[in-house]
Amino acid sequence: MSVHDLADYPWDAVAPYAERARQHPDGIVDLSIGSPVDPTPAVVADALRSATDAHSYPQTVGTLALREAIAGWYSRRRGVPGLTPAHVIPTVGSKELVALLPLLLGVGAGGTVVHPRAAYPSYEVGARLVGATALASDDPDEWPESTRLVWLNTPGNPDGRVLGIDELRRAAARARELGAVLASDECYAELGWEGPWADAAVPSILDPRVTDGDLSGLLSVYSLSKQSNLAGYRAAFLAGDPAIVASLVTARKHLGLMVPGPVQAAMIAALGDDAHVDHQKELYRARRAVLKPAVEAAGFRVDRSEGGLYLWATAGEDAWASLGRLAELGILAGPGHFYGAHFPEHIRFSLTATDHRIAEAAARLTAAAS
Repeated sequence: MSVHDLADYPWDAVAPYAERARQHPDGIVDLSIGSPVDPTPAVVADALRSATDAHSYPQTVGTLALREAIAGWYSRRRGVPGLTPAHVIPTVGSKELVALLPLLLGVGAGGTVVHPRAAYPSYEVGARLVGATALASDDPDEWPESTRLVWLNTPGNPDGRVLGIDELRRAAARARELGAVLASDECYAELGWEGPWADAAVPSILDPRVTDGDLSGLLSVYSLSKQSNLAGYRAAFLAGDPAIVASLVTARKHLGLMVPGPVQAAMIAALGDDAHVDHQKELYRARRAVLKPAVEAAGFRVDRSEGGLYLWATAGEDAWASLGRLAELGILAGPGHFYGAHFPEHIRFSLTATDHRIAEAAARLTAAAS
């Protein structure tokens, strides 16, 4: 297929609901998009400013200092020791990598790309662009012999589902049986909330408890957009099997996929400073504590949502009907229809609004329920 065969960007369908929500006397509370609203940490912005003399082309593979910072971060924050610069590569945000990975891996017609049942659309788009079959499945026993790439997403977008060690081990074992690459999209991993993840770190696919020291066929994808408010920087990276990383570097060189030099400097600063990450998590924790009970009081059941930046909720009706009722309150959310065919009655509430607007949304929901 060609890019001309892709459907219109789905968020255009939300525009009428957004317009209705804007008519509220106190304005719209937009909880539909997961774009950070808090300031970029000063330590990161300062590093970017100091690196603006970027007169030469950056390397696709990234600076040695950045690759060492990524490896050090995996060891310190994700419980993945022993990575070297050969195990990692920076990327121009994570969305381009998600969409391009089937192409870069040589997946094509006749191949299958597996992704979660509740999934961000880019996994399917990447498969369709290379003529592969996209399969929504969370059960490794369902993955067919034609599988060439498996995407996990933990914590998930939109559903906040966190995969434990046993689930990750099962997925890795099945991918290896099939000779498929397993890529785990982990960009919400610093944001665990409930169950075991209230006190323990969300595990990576590269965790030694998963891999037993063997990284073959495994990739972890991460973004600094969420933990460090760097969405506008397009700052992300992957880590894992060094043989796959090397092949991706070669392909990305030909495509000119290079992270700008000043952004690489900013990434080093972000990866080396844990304080701002901990502070940001507490902001989201507080917003979640305000919004979740109000959503539930308004008649929604919150499912999964153990981690990440969203509440995945249902009122037992079509998601568009829920969006309409919320729009009357001046609140905008995301419909489950955008995340696959399996959740037409769910909606996604984002925690990425200011304290004031989250409190306003909670007040409106609570008032409507009384």
